[in-house]
Amino acid sequence: MYYIMTFNYSNIEHVMMGGKKQTRKVMISKNKGYKSVCTYKNGRKCHTRKKTLKKGEIAMIKKGKFIPGLFSKLSK
Repeated sequence: MYYIMTFNYSNIEHVMMGGKKQTRKVMISKNKGYKSVCTYKNGRKCHTRKKTLKKGEIAMIKKGKFIPGLFSKLSK
């Protein structure tokens, strides 16, 4: 019998940037995941950018390593 170990992970970070709230999310479930950045202005959601995580990024998150520039393509 083989048991496949699934990896589930979620992290949400809220940051205030000059009157705008920015929310960064990383969600992984069953070894597939995505990263997203949501921007709020005056309490309303303005922009949402979402991309899938690559296998290398998921492997580094599993190990607990820091990934510099993970949200750099999304935070424009």
